[in-house]
Amino acid sequence: MSHAAVAIGTIVFVIIVAAIIVCAYRRAEACAGGVASSYAVVSDQQIRHATIEKFLLEIRHDKPFRFTSLQLAGFTRNYTTRLGAGGFGTVYKGVLPNGLPVAVKVFDRSLAQRSQEEQFMAEVGTIGRTYHVNLVRLFGFCFDDVVRALVYEYMDNGALDAYLLGGQGRGVGVPALRDIAVGVARGIRYLHEECQQKIVHYDIKPGNVLLDGALTPKVADFGLARLVNRADTHVSVSCVRGTPGFAAPEMWMLSGVTEKCDVYSFGMLLLEIVGRRRNFDEAAPESQQWFPTLAWTKYETGELVDLVASSSGEEAGDAAAAPRDDEQEHEPRRDEEIVERMCKVAFWCVQQQPEARPPMGAVVKMLEGEMSVAAPVNPFQHLMATPVTANPWTTTMTGSADAVSATAISETSNEIVSL
Repeated sequence: MSHAAVAIGTIVFVIIVAAIIVCAYRRAEACAGGVASSYAVVSDQQIRHATIEKFLLEIRHDKPFRFTSLQLAGFTRNYTTRLGAGGFGTVYKGVLPNGLPVAVKVFDRSLAQRSQEEQFMAEVGTIGRTYHVNLVRLFGFCFDDVVRALVYEYMDNGALDAYLLGGQGRGVGVPALRDIAVGVARGIRYLHEECQQKIVHYDIKPGNVLLDGALTPKVADFGLARLVNRADTHVSVSCVRGTPGFAAPEMWMLSGVTEKCDVYSFGMLLLEIVGRRRNFDEAAPESQQWFPTLAWTKYETGELVDLVASSSGEEAGDAAAAPRDDEQEHEPRRDEEIVERMCKVAFWCVQQQPEARPPMGAVVKMLEGEMSVAAPVNPFQHLMATPVTANPWTTTMTGSADAVSATAISETSNEIVSL
């Protein structure tokens, strides 16, 4: 064999070995890179040269951008404008280089690392893969040793609860309140019924619904959310999720739960929208402190018009006494019909038994008037019924065994229960 042939063979062998090594290195680098290689950092220049419309289109069809902690400091001017704070961090206002306003949620460094990571993965893993007009949009994130943060679209009117309780909400008419409720319901319906994997939010409440400049509601804060396979009928929970007053009863039993826990929370949110107040108001007279039972009492007695008048700041008597022409009379009647429909839907949503609650698809149709709403069963019967005092000390002695038995008779059901 000639020296030339040997040389050529050696060169070919070296090239093949080198190619194998390069491929193996790149594969190992890709595996080790993980999120970093999947989410390349986007530069300020790239953002600056993209129009807002193009930027939003890219966000809609692509995954969120990855930002550096230095970029976030620039976007927020070193975190000078604080929008609010929650249990997991603080939210600041910022502006991207192309002029788009954003809200930057920075995780609290005092939280345990595991808790931070769980919240981060829950939000990016759920809202980061969805797009709906009634879900807040995640633009990007930052995850490094300095800052762990999420970058969302900025919502001009802030949280729904602050808006309803503030001066701004007093000027919003009943039809607009219904539209806000429908928007929230559509967002939850998308999570439950239209995503590839079902998403259970676990913390639906007015504080987690944001309003843009046009009062379009968007469900936010997916830190407790979980992806659920559609084949799974129930999901096990290891700890209580949600907010007292909005969390479904089954959440406190740490048993298998379904997406119906979100339906319950939406029902409680819907009642706060109707009342334009918190469901529990310690400063109110005792009979009016808990709005859900007050609303049920008004519904049963046919006095829901009182809720319409009080929520608009009018006295019911003054509203009835004021002379009106046909058009002026039509508006209060329409408002009363809307409030009655919203209340009936809310009462169905907050039924104690999860299977008695409607799916969110039906909730949307009922609120929009496309489906009739059956007369609801009292969901607060267990709270409103007068307690029956029985004498547990009544004993009957049996002759031979001296056995002791006691019975209590329920006045409401006429059933005898052995104690």
